[in-house]
Amino acid sequence: MCLSIITNGLSPLQQSLSDTEEISVTKDAMQILKYHGSYMQTDREKKGKPKDYQFMLRLKQPAGELPPELYRLLDDLSTKHGQGDLRATTRQCFQMHGILKGDLKTVISSIMNIGSSTVGACGDVSRNVMTTPAPFSSPEYKYANEWSKIFAHLFRPMTPAFSEIWLDGEKAASVEYWGKEVEKHNIDEAMTYDSGRGIILPDTTEPLYGDRYLPRKFKIGVTVPGDNSIDIYTNDIGCVVVTDDKGELEGFNVMVGGGMGRTHNKETTFARAADHLGFVPKEDMMELMKSILASQRDHGNRDVRANARMKYLVHTLGVDNFRQLVESYFGKEIQPWREIKEFKYSDWMGWWDQGDGKLFYGLHVDNGRVKDEGDFRLKTCLRVLVDKFNLAMIISPTQSIVFRDINPEDKVEIDQIMKDHGLKTLEEVDPLARLAMACPALPLCGLAQTEAERRMPSYIERVRATLNSMNLGDEEILMRMTGCPNGCARPYMAELAFVGDGGNSYQIWLGGSPVLTRTAYPFISKMQDEDLEKTLEPILAMFVQQRQAFEAFGDFCHRAGAEAIEAYSSTYTLGSVKA
Repeated sequence: MCLSIITNGLSPLQQSLSDTEEISVTKDAMQILKYHGSYMQTDREKKGKPKDYQFMLRLKQPAGELPPELYRLLDDLSTKHGQGDLRATTRQCFQMHGILKGDLKTVISSIMNIGSSTVGACGDVSRNVMTTPAPFSSPEYKYANEWSKIFAHLFRPMTPAFSEIWLDGEKAASVEYWGKEVEKHNIDEAMTYDSGRGIILPDTTEPLYGDRYLPRKFKIGVTVPGDNSIDIYTNDIGCVVVTDDKGELEGFNVMVGGGMGRTHNKETTFARAADHLGFVPKEDMMELMKSILASQRDHGNRDVRANARMKYLVHTLGVDNFRQLVESYFGKEIQPWREIKEFKYSDWMGWWDQGDGKLFYGLHVDNGRVKDEGDFRLKTCLRVLVDKFNLAMIISPTQSIVFRDINPEDKVEIDQIMKDHGLKTLEEVDPLARLAMACPALPLCGLAQTEAERRMPSYIERVRATLNSMNLGDEEILMRMTGCPNGCARPYMAELAFVGDGGNSYQIWLGGSPVLTRTAYPFISKMQDEDLEKTLEPILAMFVQQRQAFEAFGDFCHRAGAEAIEAYSSTYTLGSVKA
């Protein structure tokens, strides 16, 4: 998609924005608007015409970080120009819903002028770069945080179209805050360095993307050994920090070819966990990342959009041939994968010692929705905490919020403020809810086939009741739900997933890993909402009777397989098995 299509001196987006008679934008403008971090939506529950066109706007927040002054701005903008709430996403950024076309310029320019951006939050470019949300002061965690910002800056779109449209051609009043933090790495020089192997394109504006950008969106994650809080295997590129015995950065283990999106009844589309590519020293890392991006840019499928993600290129070639392709751009052999400690999953909720005399606190947010509703006043509470203590936030990969750099003497008052605003303590949150995620789905997502965010709380209650009735109350199962098969809440990695496939029905997926290192498999399709309990109970009964010692639910389902579970379920009598 070229962002520089000009008609009568204006791009389609500029033309649509200047048309004050229409509350929507044209199809061409809508395609361009994605690259600016926005999608046009309508409330699908409101019938009749005219449609109430509105816009969702997603921030770019490398490493999930949100300075206090930016949160204050978002809080104000969402109240004045949005629908009054904010939504934390599964890629560690906030998005706002309900913005009218006439307010887009005000909202986006305000965000740009405070040193943030929406550029690259959507579209066929490198998306928000994720990292573990735990702000520990140890070298490994600091490197993961720093290099996630390096990669974000390395792959930022360079076109002046963003400032031309939203700032009338002027420079933003403040430089992007993450770019300032990594200036010492000379990223612009690394971006434009031309090895002569085809990475750099002749396009003077976008030396890496060219005038067509990438075949599809491109996702990067960075973490440390042992910490899989970010679903590292779901990324196009996953990078794992490798340090020496003294804590000095040696380089990165690199994985490639992960991705969640698929289409129902289309077997050529599928979810995929990334493959291990190898180890790369730190001094070569930016050139290696450019080489992977160039491989996808030049060889990814631009003819069939459903097969355009890099996972299909890696799958088609095989990881060994893909490695050779990358090396043809890189000019060096990629070293073997280094042995690292096994991954575990943590959401980093609750109180933690950062290791530098400060604390951080992970605040669980059900499905990422920051709102005030009755006595539950989460949105107000966040503003009070930010204003009183000037706290910076990190959005977690599980749609929750981490407050960092808290003075220990403020802990008691912070706990009281949260209680006064109707927030649960971590001990009061059901472990099933802590582990769960759901995408927004209805009523605003145009792709949703059924409910997700609004239905997940009731499914958590119903699954909890079923577990309790079978004496499995202590069992923790990682569950995820999406309203369609595109996989925004990463359902195909879950132990138990519900993927919308009809107006009131879901596919059931089983067998993902509790530490998020493999994909699940489809078990049944078209499970009607009212059939949840009678579908789940036989699976849990088989789990009770045939599990191995300390075996997690997802591991059991993976070992048993769909065929055996289906056979057991077909002869099971409801209510006949308890732990």
